[in-house]
Amino acid sequence: MSSVTRTISALLGACALAACGGHTGANEGAAAPTPASAQGEAAAIAKARADSIRYPYTAADVHFMQGMIGHHSQAIAMASWAPSHGASASVQRLAERIINAQQDEIATMQQWLTDRRQTVPEAKAGPMKMMMNGKEQEMLMPGMLTAEQMHELDLARGPGFDRLFLADMIQHHKGAVSMVQDLFGTYGAAQDELTFKFASDVNVDQTTEIARMERMLTAFSLEHRAQ
Repeated sequence: MSSVTRTISALLGACALAACGGHTGANEGAAAPTPASAQGEAAAIAKARADSIRYPYTAADVHFMQGMIGHHSQAIAMASWAPSHGASASVQRLAERIINAQQDEIATMQQWLTDRRQTVPEAKAGPMKMMMNGKEQEMLMPGMLTAEQMHELDLARGPGFDRLFLADMIQHHKGAVSMVQDLFGTYGAAQDELTFKFASDVNVDQTTEIARMERMLTAFSLEHRAQ
């Protein structure tokens, strides 16, 4: 489980405890709640969720969440090719971790946007539509592969796929890290607790994976030269 997933689980757990009045083991074995008390607890949970949405958020927070959905979607598309393109076992394990973690994170971002009644982009790999100088334009988020790069990766097989996948995913992850840095560098952004923790965990997770992929790429290159 990635640190992002653990963070979300912890936040949801904390919210549930607060909404339910902080139940402890002393309540174990108590009688089942009456319909009235169940309704009261449901109302408390709903209020806790509504209160969490009131935390301040900015256009930069919304842009970060919307842009990262497309960013993650491209990483998932890249990783999904590993089994069919003859990737090594180590690259397939890495690809599987990326898919599992980033699918969960996309769901979290979509829910965050939905709760705030913001536009929820479709989870697909591609440029993001943005308003620039009053006109809608498409642009890739930092680090995302161009259509030509994606085509080149799709054509690769075996060791060639391994090396290109790692190089491309390093580029991709560095782009995500730069998106987090841009968010934190924007005045007033990332004040919402979930946004701050999510972005922080993306930064840690992807920085860690960059280091791992760089080691893997070096090992593959040395192995190739030795052959």
